[in-house]
Amino acid sequence: MDYDQLLIIFILLATMAMFIWGRWRHDMVAGAALLACVMTGLIDAADAFLGFAHPAVVTVACVLVLSRALQVSGAVDILARHVLPKQAGTTLSLAALTGLGAFLSGFMNNVGAMALLMPVAIQLSGRLNLTPGQVLMPLSFGTILGGMTTLIGTPPNLIVSGFRSESIGQHYSMFDFTAVGLSVALLCVLFIALPGWRLVPARKQPGSESFDTGAYITEVRVPEDSKASGMHLREVERELGDAEALIIGLIRNNVRMHAPASNRRIKSGDILVIEAEVEALTAMLSTLGLELEEAASAAEMEEKKSADNEKENDTRDSEDETEEETTEASSNGDGMGLMELVVRTESSLQGRSARDIQLRERYGLNLLAVSREGSRFRARLQTLKIKPGDLLLVQGPEESLTEFAADTSCIPLAERELRLPEPGQALKASLIMVASVAAAAFALLPTAIAFAAGVLASMALRTLPLRSVYTAIDWPVIVLLGALMPVAAVMESTGTATLISEYLMNYVAQGNELVALGLILILTMVISSVVNNAATAAAMCPIALGTAATLGVSADAFLMAVAIGASCAFLTPIGHQNNTLILGPGGFQFGDYWRLGLPVSILVVIVSLPLLLLVWPL
Repeated sequence: MDYDQLLIIFILLATMAMFIWGRWRHDMVAGAALLACVMTGLIDAADAFLGFAHPAVVTVACVLVLSRALQVSGAVDILARHVLPKQAGTTLSLAALTGLGAFLSGFMNNVGAMALLMPVAIQLSGRLNLTPGQVLMPLSFGTILGGMTTLIGTPPNLIVSGFRSESIGQHYSMFDFTAVGLSVALLCVLFIALPGWRLVPARKQPGSESFDTGAYITEVRVPEDSKASGMHLREVERELGDAEALIIGLIRNNVRMHAPASNRRIKSGDILVIEAEVEALTAMLSTLGLELEEAASAAEMEEKKSADNEKENDTRDSEDETEEETTEASSNGDGMGLMELVVRTESSLQGRSARDIQLRERYGLNLLAVSREGSRFRARLQTLKIKPGDLLLVQGPEESLTEFAADTSCIPLAERELRLPEPGQALKASLIMVASVAAAAFALLPTAIAFAAGVLASMALRTLPLRSVYTAIDWPVIVLLGALMPVAAVMESTGTATLISEYLMNYVAQGNELVALGLILILTMVISSVVNNAATAAAMCPIALGTAATLGVSADAFLMAVAIGASCAFLTPIGHQNNTLILGPGGFQFGDYWRLGLPVSILVVIVSLPLLLLVWPL
């Protein structure tokens, strides 16, 4: 073992220790490892940042953007509404939810898929009389499993493909992972939905009762193209029942009916007064094609103002162009946020309405809904007198939301994400994703180019607010990948990967190919449970390639074992972001994950090893 090999082993061990310690963020640790390699001469300074130009890194960034477009356009909400059964029992409901999460994760970022379906899972837990964690953990594991099925399903797959390209000059195609990954995912999802979910500890989130904000009262308009237009009120109520929303009034021609007859026919332009949880608003709007009244009114005012300005002066100067751009950005949602505020006793809002304080004129904000525990209102939202303890759901520019909360002595409880459904945009976002996947799958374009073209199309068609294109990218993950690519390459160039693989073969596997393959798979799974999965894949790929070279066999089965092992982080809440996401809402403790995670991990090993040998013969 020479000096360079000792040096890179020391750097890698220190990096692993820092990852496990968790005091520094993953991207900081990866950056430190890269700089250490540069300063010790293992990496030339001119080549230090070549990893950020790696196709795998570019593809990960683009997939994150396209995933975000599917989220904000409401495409996934529409899919969930049509796929998930509404009255099924526990087994079928969990199988459908977990299966949907796995399917979505195959084509979009699995963290995004998890975030989208979490509210659905929590609502489902209430209907099935289960604790939130008993539904959230199966969903988390399902979204992790789904990432194994395609090239873009998870960053480790892209990293493995990149190492294969550097080794033999050819990337994996879009569905090379499917034969093994899909089989493993299907069997594990079935296990989770049948007996597996019973292994999840039935814990409640500590203090969850204190965060019950109650239902909001909001007003929604029935546009001409709405499904609700022409329906009887009882039919609308039946549809909204699935979204757990209740109609408590109807406004027509500025006349409010507090108890409209159930046989009354809804007309376009009617305003429905609805009581619903915040999480149910998206489902409610999507189901019937409704619009939030305040948001719609604000948009109409902006359009009218813009039209009046154009009539006054056909030739706009540069200042007017700036104003027009600002209006356009606002209408597309750029920089818009949603905040939940509680009104304090000393707030200046007490006894005043949104119209009194000129909420829209002074702050550029819309009051979307009000929650007053145990009370219903006769007044319209704009004229409702606000009381201490009221919860206000306010929409507008993020800076204005903060300024309004400070000026009125309101306490921001939470920033909410309300995806206002736009069927046209949802269709565009879905078609862009399908076209990008097809272009990559049929080798019409290189993978990175196909998804970069998809991002450009998404920006051009505004399926995602332009400001959100860059915020959609998980930059710590990008820095992690870009920094570790050159570090992993040092293991190859110094012969360290070959040295480690020879040790494993001679002293552990003793030359047995099947034992060696199982060792790579299990070792990757164990490391991935405590280290970021992308970092694990980057560290294990050189060892997998070295092991295959030592044995004189094809490297594909070993690289695929790394891809599977890096994706299967089921034992702890820190191995995968999805497991971390459910830690609080599920009320879990650190040691709760292995109860379901260990049987799933064992099943992954049992199923994947023979399939790897069958699909990728040594």
